Formats: sequence, structure tokens, C-alpha cells
Amino acid sequence: MSNPTPSSRSGAMAGSQDFVLPSAEELAASAAVVSVPLRMRFRGITEREALLIRGPAGWGEFAPFLEYDDAESSRWLSAAVEASWHGWPVPLRQSIPVNATVPAVPAHQVPAVLARFPGARTAKVKVAERGQRLSDDVNRVAAVREVLGDDAGVRVDANGGWNMDQAIEALVALAPYRLEYAEQPVMPVDELARVRRELVRRGIDLPIAADESIRKADDPLRVAELEAADIVIIKVAPLGGVRNALRIAEECGLPAVVSSALDTSVGIRAGIALAAALPHLDYACGLGTVSLLDGDVADPSLVVRNGALPVGELGVKEDLLERFAAAPDRQRWWLERLRRCHAVLAAG
Repeated sequence: MSNPTPSSRSGAMAGSQDFVLPSAEELAASAAVVSVPLRMRFRGITEREALLIRGPAGWGEFAPFLEYDDAESSRWLSAAVEASWHGWPVPLRQSIPVNATVPAVPAHQVPAVLARFPGARTAKVKVAERGQRLSDDVNRVAAVREVLGDDAGVRVDANGGWNMDQAIEALVALAPYRLEYAEQPVMPVDELARVRRELVRRGIDLPIAADESIRKADDPLRVAELEAADIVIIKVAPLGGVRNALRIAEECGLPAVVSSALDTSVGIRAGIALAAALPHLDYACGLGTVSLLDGDVADPSLVVRNGALPVGELGVKEDLLERFAAAPDRQRWWLERLRRCHAVLAAG
């Protein structure tokens, strides 16, 4: 793999007005495509594919999920270029508290999942899984509360999987478990605002967090304008990079929780950079998802220790890139996707 130099650049990076975009050829020359197996099915997949880019500033990860179109995926490429070619703001802290992530597993598997996040005193629990019932969600949350104890933080994430009536029914049923917040119970922003108002009307003290309404929206600030949420979830890749995410968090004016997609340690390192640069960090971050992978490209891997992740250098290893190298046809697929998304960024 060649190590690029900062030459032959063209085009302005979307959302990064002082940055310029390396050529597609420069990015492709430094690319490594990996496929890392998961410990269990998550978001319907059993392997996580990612294209990693090495540049003058380090490593960046380009790993939009396969169903995302080029316009949405181009923001992920912008974040990868920021990480690998331009670097991040100066950190304000050196350790990032992290929550455990509990997939939509049966309740009896909860203790084993939580054991992968040593020292974590907050857990995010996936709910509203297609094909499951509300009782499955309640049992899973109850098991998390039992394992972590009364003083731990427990939050749920529905990924917009409920309609209005389902969301109200589910959140009323889950409220006795003293949730820290409920993340994206419904998808449309106006319905999110209605859910929030209805909970207040019923006297249920349960903050609402917006995730997809921020990272997938043409206007992420609409959440704050409609008073649809109490908290915003910000993710580096879908928002086009650390600096863009910081700007959106500031303009929303709401407490922010930094989270990640299902990333290798390269992607998680970008999330750490965002969490380290926030003026205020009031909540544990959703950056512990490397523990869901059965492998990684860095050694040491960015897995949770003592409930936190360090802010520091990342050791990506060539032998791990080779071990988890994707099949040749998948490498070609990702390189073509890189070129298409680069064209979107270069067009402005």
C-alpha cells in the first residue's frame, strides 16, 4: 500500500470550507478494503465491510452501509478524508466515557453482552426490532437494569422503528425502568415532537434523543426548531466529519451524545476526536461498538476498558489489514463506490 503525499488535490470538501479534496486516484492508491466478522447479527449483517484510507494525517474510514445512496455516502467519504488528510481539532479531554451497546438479543444473553464492556455504567439497549414484540424489549431492558443495578444509566434506541401509537405504548411500558432517554422512537421530526409532548402530558419524565432526525435530515436543525428532542445524537461519518458535527451540535444548542456506526477502531477514533473536542460532554458516548466485532484492524483495539476509551494514537497493523482483507470482487465494489462518492464531493 502506498503512502500518499498531499499533492494533486482538486475541489473543495463539502462542509469543510478550508479543506481541499485529494484526487480519487490518491485516495484509491492508499485504500484497504476489509471485511470483519461480527460476534452476532447486528443491523441484519454478520460481517462489516469498510474501506480504510491512509493519508498524511493518519487513517480514515469510509464505511457507509450498503443500502445508502451516493449522496448520503459522500458525507462518510468527507469524514474519512478529514481524518486521513487534515486531522482533527485539539482535544479538550484525554478519556471518553462510553456506554455498552446491547443488540436486540434475548434477555438471557444480556449478561454476556454487557461483560464485553468492562466498567461501563451506562447501556444503550436496542428496541423495536422487526419481528419482535414489546415484551421482548421490556424483558431485555429489565435484564440490563438487573445486571447493572439501580445507579446505572439505561437508554433505549428504537431507530425510528415505531409509529406514534406504538412509541407511546412502548415508552409508557419502559418508563418504570428509569430510562436516561429514548432515542429516535419515531422517524418523522414532527411525530418526534408529538411523542415528546404526549409524554410530558402524561407526567412521564423521559427525555427524547434525536439520531436519524439529525444525521439523515436535509435540515438537522429542524429538531431544535420544533422542540422535538431534549438531546441530539451526533455521529462523525454521517455528518461529514468532526468539524461539521461540532458545528451542528453548537447550532442545535442541545446536549449532545457522540455515537458511532458499526465501525472498526479507525472509525471509532474519529468519534473519540469528536467527543474530545466538544465543549461539554455530559453523557457517556456510544463509541464501544468495536466489542461487537470479532476482529479489528488496530492493535491495541479501541475496546472499552474501565468504562472509557483513551484519546491517543491508533496503531493500524498491516497484518490485520491482510487478515481481514475483503474478497477481490468486494474490493472492486468499494473502490468504485469511492470514485462515485468522490465525484459527488468534487461537484460541490
